[in-house]
Amino acid sequence: MATVAQARMRGAASASGSGIALRLLAIGIGIFFLGMCSSKIGWFANSDILLQKFQKIFLPKAPPIVRWYLETVCIPGTPLFARLVPLGELAAGLSLIFGFWTRMAAVVALLMVLNFHFATSAFWSVDYFRDAQGFPLLGGLLALAIAGSRLPFSVSK
Repeated sequence: MATVAQARMRGAASASGSGIALRLLAIGIGIFFLGMCSSKIGWFANSDILLQKFQKIFLPKAPPIVRWYLETVCIPGTPLFARLVPLGELAAGLSLIFGFWTRMAAVVALLMVLNFHFATSAFWSVDYFRDAQGFPLLGGLLALAIAGSRLPFSVSK
């Protein structure tokens, strides 16, 4: 059984350079999600904004599997997604910034980003390899999902 001193030592280890680096990564990605959310606030009042994106931007260039996903899931669910997406980005962003349930927020954000990349057909583009919302964002979220607990300067430990 761990003693109190050993538990404190483990807590102190989280304040090491890697813990601080992951904390800064969480704050940076959290700010990114707040920025993304701010551009979607209008979706709460008008889900047609998202519907237009699905129909005029994503659908024309979609490969068959993505076209099926857009026509079967996204377009019929537009009124729901128009509210869930900005709300999810807001919740993930605040959670990452304040260090509240960091690992869970990173997993949810990772799934949201993967869903977005699939729906926009981003995976099938060569540009995906140099897009900052691609591998760097996914890698950062994955790092936080794996090792994002007990970070220094977090609301929850």
